[in-house]
Amino acid sequence: MTGMTGRAGRWFLDHLTALTALTILLFFPVLPAVPVLPTLSAQTVRATGQVLSADSTPVHGVRVLLHRVGQDTQGPIDSTRSDGGGRFHFTFRPDTSAFYLLSAEHAGIEYFSQPVSTNPERPDTGIRILVFDTSSTTPISLEARHLVITRPGEDGSRSVLDLMVLRNDGRLTRTTPDTTHPTWSAPLPPGTIGLDVPESDFSRDAVARRGDSVIVVAPFAPGEKQLTVQYLIPSGRTTVELPFGRPGAAINVLAEETGVRVTGSGVALADSQVIQGRSFRRWTGVAQPGGVVRIVLPGTGRTPTWLLAVLVGMLTLVLAGAGWRLLAKRSVPATPGTGELIDAIAALDVRYAGREGETPVDQWSSYITERARIKAQLEASLAAGGQSR
Repeated sequence: MTGMTGRAGRWFLDHLTALTALTILLFFPVLPAVPVLPTLSAQTVRATGQVLSADSTPVHGVRVLLHRVGQDTQGPIDSTRSDGGGRFHFTFRPDTSAFYLLSAEHAGIEYFSQPVSTNPERPDTGIRILVFDTSSTTPISLEARHLVITRPGEDGSRSVLDLMVLRNDGRLTRTTPDTTHPTWSAPLPPGTIGLDVPESDFSRDAVARRGDSVIVVAPFAPGEKQLTVQYLIPSGRTTVELPFGRPGAAINVLAEETGVRVTGSGVALADSQVIQGRSFRRWTGVAQPGGVVRIVLPGTGRTPTWLLAVLVGMLTLVLAGAGWRLLAKRSVPATPGTGELIDAIAALDVRYAGREGETPVDQWSSYITERARIKAQLEASLAAGGQSR
């Protein structure tokens, strides 16, 4: 891997694992997230910790839930409330076919911990669940955007996997001011269609397409989140453009087709990447103020308009000539003219001449006889002065 210098290159390296995993989702079936393992009894495990605010102040009276997440069933299995020091504790008997999380609800929003250790010899005794106050104006920044464009499918459309890295650098959870406004939004390339959420830090229900924008309606706690969406470039579209409202975001565009060209917003061709045996060319850069990334796709080989006009004209002439000949035949006596006899001989020769070895004996004999008959008529016609075609 070469050419990974600068901010965009560092972002690409930092998120290459996630990008690769998401690309696999695009090309291959999704396997179960939790392996099928037998449920085994285990020793009792103790998990203790604190609920803290953004300034590390203990938060008391918060409801804390212990969640079991298994392949078949998920949900809370126990609950408690934080004491005056924000502390809580749980004792449970885990099994090896599931993992466990803790959550705390504050100001109507639920915050989750990292998975809890289920090793009795190394219990989690210092779990911290951070909760935050809310704001509808806390800024959300776009740190990086990675696009993966595949080859056209059978219907000619191209799939785009779009990974966006978002960050809330504040100390308040960003919420929506009302039901008509999203928590965050970003432009999608105009002219693209559809939207799916294959894998993301946001639930499918919290992400939607509104015109040429992707919107998020879920709360956004301080820290970094990844939003991944998938959409289509319709068949026949040869250019798409992606605008960037604010500068500074790292950009990476990976295209599977060799004929793709990417320009604008400071991007430049960097290197090639091989993902699951498929080769992609990569462009990288950093968004410029009011910048636009322009992606030019290979054409579909359509016939130029001027050539279509010429072909239509030629076809018209051929049809007109055929009509004239048909009318002429109706007015000519039954005796064939010189031109017709020549045409008849030519038609026979086109069909049979030089193909004696692959023609049945009876058909070849009929060809020779019929050709001799028409030739005799032609010689007689020429001797009589002929008849114009």
